[in-house]
Amino acid sequence: MTRLFCHDHPDTLQLDATVLKTRPGAVLLSQHPFYPGGGGQLPDRGIVRWQGGEASVTGFSEEGGALWLLLPDGVEVAGEVRAEADPLFRQCMRELHTDLHVLNALVFRDFDGALVTGVQMNADGTARIDFDLPDADNDRLRALEPELNDVIAQDLPVLTHHVPLTAAHAEKGLLRSRSVTPPPSPEGLVRVVEIAGLDRQACGGTHLASTGASRPLKILKIENKGRFNRRVRIGLQGA
Repeated sequence: MTRLFCHDHPDTLQLDATVLKTRPGAVLLSQHPFYPGGGGQLPDRGIVRWQGGEASVTGFSEEGGALWLLLPDGVEVAGEVRAEADPLFRQCMRELHTDLHVLNALVFRDFDGALVTGVQMNADGTARIDFDLPDADNDRLRALEPELNDVIAQDLPVLTHHVPLTAAHAEKGLLRSRSVTPPPSPEGLVRVVEIAGLDRQACGGTHLASTGASRPLKILKIENKGRFNRRVRIGLQGA
């Protein structure tokens, strides 16, 4: 995993940068604030501005460890630019991703270390997370909503650091996905997101600085998906 500026500075949404390489419909910058998507989190929306023009970022492409910003067809950029991530969209993704960690922690605690089988966050302030829970009582899952909101209200700090890949595999509960392991950095490190006193797991997304920066949550629906999966849908109140 390439270490991104947004991993360490998720509140910085504008950066001045130099064009390193360019081609029609894509540009490689010296720095940028964008999260390119992954782990169920949608890629940032944003704009690149330069003297005489601007263009929306339509996507991202990793090539040889470098992250290219994709632009509308035919657009070619040169010189000095300003890259700007959409603040409302970034905030929504940070809230949902942090809140999914809270829900994941409570399910892991109360349902015998159940692992995650899929995650998806949506631009409308909703998300879903699937767990390997073949025999779970759906009412028990619904009953987690008050504690979810209590954790949000406690305003627990959310911290990040890195551990060696071997240590990540050795620590019980650090890797929570049934089938996906976050890729290590070129130095062999795995990024860990920790909610103080509650949760600690490997993750590559953007999160809040503390749980209290999230709006309250609703558990919208619980579905049985196949023989083993339980899908929990959540939504930010007021989204």
